[in-house]
Amino acid sequence: MPFQASHMYAHVTPRKARPIADLVRGLNAGRALEMLNFNPRRASGLFRAVIQSALANAGQQQGVNLSKLVIREIFVNEGPLQKRGRPVARGRFHRIMKKASHLHVVLDEPAAKKDGEQAQKAGGRV
Repeated sequence: MPFQASHMYAHVTPRKARPIADLVRGLNAGRALEMLNFNPRRASGLFRAVIQSALANAGQQQGVNLSKLVIREIFVNEGPLQKRGRPVARGRFHRIMKKASHLHVVLDEPAAKKDGEQAQKAGGRV
């Protein structure tokens, strides 16, 4: 059963948040939190909070092993722009576009592998 969490209107640009999402996609949730804890980028703290929220959502269900959950989906969508400006020389006005993001995380248990895939990983033949 998938468990999801999201952070809407996060004050980080999508362009800066997507590399962090790519960093932890497909990892175990505990390992992802550990990696994000030592990453200096601002989006890593935001994603850490979203992953912890998804883990808390999973903890509400009976019989879910939190240590086995993996990040099935993690993606960043663009949020609304805040249009600001700054007056500059000779009566001109430069626009400042403050961007926001929507951060989404879906945790799920790893899929059970077929017998043939396990045999190939072990080095045997099918």
